[in-house]
Amino acid sequence: MKRVLVLISIGLLLGSTSYGQQSPPPPPPPPPSSGEGDLPPGAPLKPTAVPQAVIPIPVAPPQPNGPIQKSLVRITSTEVEPDYRAPWNAGALQRGVGAGFVVDGNRIMTNAHVVSNSRFLTVERDHDPNKYPARTLFVAHDCDLALITVDAPNFYKNMIPLKFGGIPELESTVSAYGYPIGGERMSVTTGIVSRIDFQLYTHSAIDSHLAVQISAQINPGNSGGPVMQNAKVVGVAFQGYSGDIAQGVAYMVPTPVIRRFLKDIADGRYNGYVDLGITYTKLLNPAQRKFLGLKDDDRGVLVDTVVAAGPCAGALRSGDVLLSIDDHPIASDGNVELEGEHVEMPEVVERKFKGDKVKFDIWRDKQSTTASVELHTVPPYLIQGHSYDMRPRYVLYAGLLFQPLGLDLLEAYQPSDLRIRHFFDYFVLEQLYLQHPDVILLTNILPDPINTYLAPYRGEIVDEINGKKIRTLDELANTFAEPTDRFVVTMIGDGPPLVLDPKQVEAARERIRTRYNVVREENLEEHPIARASADQKKF
Repeated sequence: MKRVLVLISIGLLLGSTSYGQQSPPPPPPPPPSSGEGDLPPGAPLKPTAVPQAVIPIPVAPPQPNGPIQKSLVRITSTEVEPDYRAPWNAGALQRGVGAGFVVDGNRIMTNAHVVSNSRFLTVERDHDPNKYPARTLFVAHDCDLALITVDAPNFYKNMIPLKFGGIPELESTVSAYGYPIGGERMSVTTGIVSRIDFQLYTHSAIDSHLAVQISAQINPGNSGGPVMQNAKVVGVAFQGYSGDIAQGVAYMVPTPVIRRFLKDIADGRYNGYVDLGITYTKLLNPAQRKFLGLKDDDRGVLVDTVVAAGPCAGALRSGDVLLSIDDHPIASDGNVELEGEHVEMPEVVERKFKGDKVKFDIWRDKQSTTASVELHTVPPYLIQGHSYDMRPRYVLYAGLLFQPLGLDLLEAYQPSDLRIRHFFDYFVLEQLYLQHPDVILLTNILPDPINTYLAPYRGEIVDEINGKKIRTLDELANTFAEPTDRFVVTMIGDGPPLVLDPKQVEAARERIRTRYNVVREENLEEHPIARASADQKKF
């Protein structure tokens, strides 16, 4: 690919050079004349002077987006990634670099993944050798945005807050600014808007929002930087494909998502995106529509699942046909017309906030009805997404490590058990969270004489202890704390139970802690990890 680009550049250069050196057409022959100025016959003709072609000197255009150096900052984050295999440890120390830009209110906007799991943040600005400690104000992991600030006096002096624009047109030119790999100074890449569509935001791995695809190169270090057009921010660079999958495919968070984030935090708290908590099927089959008693008007989608923990529980049923949402007719392919554009039905909900309501026109049992739903988040979905700024939850008993199922846990252990995959994939769809709010796995074993023969139980899901159903990690910890002669741990599926003697466990407790440097034997709360203090000074 690089070779092709080089050849194209050379071809263009040769073409322009050839054109610049091309001679003008020869002048017409002079009319015959007679007189004193005529040359005698046989005298040599004097060569006619041919004017040289004027080659214009390229002049760099003025900065199309203004003095961006007075708004752009470089962010360095010292991060600690949680260790799910030994969750009592602090985790691996890492360093990351991203970009950000100043917005109104002495705040700096960047990506959530730039500041996630951070212990210490520093900010650098152009033509300033100092590194300023920063602190996080708000983080939205579901849309990969964050706001940070610097408390050092005079930091924002001469800094220019950037303004936000709208959604750029397809094929229009945009410029991405940041500090990608390959140098220490600001970099700018230019490209066109290639696509405007819903995309998965990989930072959370479960949230899909509006995203704009651009051909400008986005590399590590560009994250959090502004994407500009006509001196206004039209997006925040945040993700792209690696060269092994695709080239020239990068994405930015568009301004509708940015404005929603800023509006959400206006009350001092980020509530996050709301969700209907339903699954639905398109109604394109004529026979199915006739069976349901629907008109032949290409309207309506069929409700498959209504999540009991979602806002639609009690208002919608499986088998309902949704005809409209907030007076926007729903097409049989699930799209609605919104502001002159055909978008997926969830886009209507995307623009809502916690506590807002939506109204449905419903076809139920071949009769028309309506329903109003007050929106909120759906917590069971969180198991299928990444967690940040939280300590892993766990219980260590007899050298056996028990942890709740989640995406980060799956990525750490890479289990091959299909039962675990089923609980993860269908946790919401099959409403497994009603019986198992926590799916508790025996993930690891710290070898000791009291657990020598328990390796076959690794990777199993806890069902009962002493005949009592275990639904949460707290219940597991409380049960192990109860006085008893033995603990009989039954796993989901076939196989004999796991039996532990509390007296032997207590005798081995200190030995296991010392041997494996276990600081804490349990953590039951996902409390946020402490960040850098606000009173740090410039250094």
